[in-house]
Amino acid sequence: MQPLAERMRPKSLESYIGQNHLVGSGAVLRKAIEAGQIPSFILWGPPGVGKTTLANIIANQLDRPFYMLSAVSSGVKDVRETIEKAKKQQFFSKPNPILFIDEIHRFNKAQQDSLLGAVEKGIITLIGATTENPSFEVIRALLSRCQVYILEPLSKEQLITIVNQALQEDEYLKKKSIEVKEYEALLLYSGGDARKLLNVLELVINYQEEAEVLEITNELVQEKVQQNIAVYDKGGDQHYDVASAFIKSIRGSDPNAAVYYLARMIEGGEDIKFIARRLMIAASEDIGLANPNALLMATTAFQAATAVGLPEARIILSQATIYLATAPKSNAAYLAIKKAQQLVKETGSLSIPLALRNAPTHLMRQLDYGKGYKYAHDHPNHFANMEFMPADIVGTTLFEPAKNPVEDKIRERLKAMWREKYGY
Repeated sequence: MQPLAERMRPKSLESYIGQNHLVGSGAVLRKAIEAGQIPSFILWGPPGVGKTTLANIIANQLDRPFYMLSAVSSGVKDVRETIEKAKKQQFFSKPNPILFIDEIHRFNKAQQDSLLGAVEKGIITLIGATTENPSFEVIRALLSRCQVYILEPLSKEQLITIVNQALQEDEYLKKKSIEVKEYEALLLYSGGDARKLLNVLELVINYQEEAEVLEITNELVQEKVQQNIAVYDKGGDQHYDVASAFIKSIRGSDPNAAVYYLARMIEGGEDIKFIARRLMIAASEDIGLANPNALLMATTAFQAATAVGLPEARIILSQATIYLATAPKSNAAYLAIKKAQQLVKETGSLSIPLALRNAPTHLMRQLDYGKGYKYAHDHPNHFANMEFMPADIVGTTLFEPAKNPVEDKIRERLKAMWREKYGY
């Protein structure tokens, strides 16, 4: 028997739940589908919001040959073989086949390059699905040939509708006496993922088959899910909880816990790029100026892990994780930009001091743009004591050096230059 999530996969736009901004009446993608003229495009959104389903519906509705590849298991050879099959199905009166690539962000440059010619010549219409920002993960040449459509997370109401539809319409479940008394735990464990939601629902129902009338409560869902954690979470881990524990262990200077959670993510099938990005964020947010080399280490680890791939990338990520966890900590840079952004929101667009303004024209110079500017390198120690802040916030301190050897030196240097102006 097929899993419930597969049995309930919508077959038409009318039964498709969510993404009204794309496929609702009069929406941009709906119009393209109805006109039968869809461009190559990339669907960007969180897991379980209908990317694969939408691609299938489009192919069915337009009656086009449909090829599907997973970037996890397919290489350049698979792409080329599929394109050759698509070529053989090209006829003068027949629209080009659709090639759907799931998790396209996992394709490397060579794999993405192999798609370019076929997309450009119209041999295929490409539909890519990704949970990662295409601007970072898809090569520019391919991205320029595709539209990008953003899929939104499913709302609580939409997820509840999916549950109720399954109970009322599934050929097996509609024969049972099932009542959902509480939805909170179902929604919590699904994490907004419709596929996972139906997996949890099916898990609970299967373990209570002997009941004549099954009442689904938060307590029942929690009990069954905790007994069978791997069933509802493909990787065996709660994605965001483990990532959170990973970052907090680095911030807390515990290399043992940090490496443990790193292993949890790797064993759970987490994308190494996701892990490496978390390291780069931690390097700036939690270590920052206390050890500026931390960001270099994290950035290099991202590049190296991406180039090498698993299984060896785990060693690179481990090295970077331990380095960050054992580094001195400072969130001064994080706090500075946070305070600066809040100040901008509160004060708006304050007038830039005339001395700092650009003066490319004669009129601007007549208006004193740039007048009084002191070129720092023309002064002793490359420092000129002048005012850089807008008049309304003169003397406002946004950057407070933390207490560590590196930032202690920064504080002393700032104090020597600015005296008491910023309170250093």
